[in-house]
Amino acid sequence: MPTINEGFALLSEQFMLMAGLAYAVAFCAYAWDLVTYSKTVRRGLAVESAGATASAGVAAAETNRLVGVGASGAIGQDLGAGPLDRGVRPSSKTHDGSDGITAGDSMRYGKVKRRAARVAVAITVVAAVVHGLAVLFRGLAAGRVPWGNMYEFCTTGGFTVALIFLLVLTRRDLRFLGTFVIGLVLLMITAASVSFWTPAGHLVPALQSYWLVIHVSIAVMSSSLFTLTFAMSVLQLLQSRRESSIASGKPDRALVMRLVPNSLSLENMAYRINAIAFVGWTLTLMFGSIWAEKAWGRFWGWDTKEVWTFVIWVVYAGYLHARATRGWTGTRAAWLSIVGYLCVVFNFTIVNVYFSGLHSYAGVSS
Repeated sequence: MPTINEGFALLSEQFMLMAGLAYAVAFCAYAWDLVTYSKTVRRGLAVESAGATASAGVAAAETNRLVGVGASGAIGQDLGAGPLDRGVRPSSKTHDGSDGITAGDSMRYGKVKRRAARVAVAITVVAAVVHGLAVLFRGLAAGRVPWGNMYEFCTTGGFTVALIFLLVLTRRDLRFLGTFVIGLVLLMITAASVSFWTPAGHLVPALQSYWLVIHVSIAVMSSSLFTLTFAMSVLQLLQSRRESSIASGKPDRALVMRLVPNSLSLENMAYRINAIAFVGWTLTLMFGSIWAEKAWGRFWGWDTKEVWTFVIWVVYAGYLHARATRGWTGTRAAWLSIVGYLCVVFNFTIVNVYFSGLHSYAGVSS
């Protein structure tokens, strides 16, 4: 049995701390992007309002000129009128000369320069690299794959969430998810370091199998995708409520939500990603059963962990079936997705810590 490399273990903890700090800075940058965008929207709406008022004034002046309404109000031929007063039109430059928002295209997604968002993405890349090194050093310290207990599963899962988010950003501009996704990653790292921390060590005999690599890696990937869809479903509920409010004639107060796609687009994205994650969770359940037969001589034993893994599968299967065949769209689909993710969190935290069984090797000291 290989010895534990304390040097790599210390490096892992130091890099994990640096990654947490970098994620915290990125989280603040994403939040600042939302704040500055809201201010830009408000300024753009004021420009649009001023432009609409000016246009109405110009139209009235043109009408008066054509019919010859003089200062006294008499109607006649105003043949000596000068050129039409062009009035005040919204400028494409702000008072300080920087690029501003013109009426008509002011709030379309992608028109606003979002420097804070670009900075946030750059910091996220740095944080993910440092996070990956922390996970790598943890594996080198223990001489195995770094997901043998709750601390390692949580830190590796957080890294996978950040990595998937960055990869998706190369195809679609989902920076509006940054505050939610990086916030969840930061929460995972904090929970792992504060509540689930376990020193690098050897695996219990039940985990010393190549099935650990297969079974748990797929579970980590699926859980990471479920984390992304959870964030999308929460945003979908907020966006749907905003859209209903606007449709009823109320003013748009959640200006920052103009950054976010409409609720239908969010729902479609969440559905596609959940479908992929569900396939992964199905494989997790299947490979876990095969591993159980190898380790304990039976495929299924109604262990608490096994039951809740199956419960998660049932919830997401119901979500996919209800949305595809029963017309469960909109907020109902979003709530089902959220319930599924809450089951994932319950399975990882409460079941691992408070329920005894054959899967009680979370590594958390009581």
